[in-house]
Amino acid sequence: MSFFGRGPGRVTPAEALHRTADGAAVLLDVRETSEWNAGHAPGAVHLPLSRLAAGQSLPASATGRPVVVICRSGNRSRQAARILAGRGTEAVDVTGGMTAWAAEGLPVRNRHGAAGTVA
Repeated sequence: MSFFGRGPGRVTPAEALHRTADGAAVLLDVRETSEWNAGHAPGAVHLPLSRLAAGQSLPASATGRPVVVICRSGNRSRQAARILAGRGTEAVDVTGGMTAWAAEGLPVRNRHGAAGTVA
């Protein structure tokens, strides 16, 4: 059985944090750079959906590992999880995205490491 089960599924922000906290899976933020700079989950890696859809590979730190995909609301991350699953990567997306992540009180940091906002 795979790390995530069958096909791209969905997880809550708390479950995403749990699955990525020990490094077994990587949190991939697929928002645009301005959104990432305003605020992202600590430890996440960044690859905008536009680049992923154009064929760009995952960052080296995410290659060969299960991926938990996040965006602002869950729409782009769902698309990204499907793309990644089609490429053979175990992937799930975060329901509600960074908006839900922040609403649950989970940490958000800007590009400087200070408290960030979801843009």
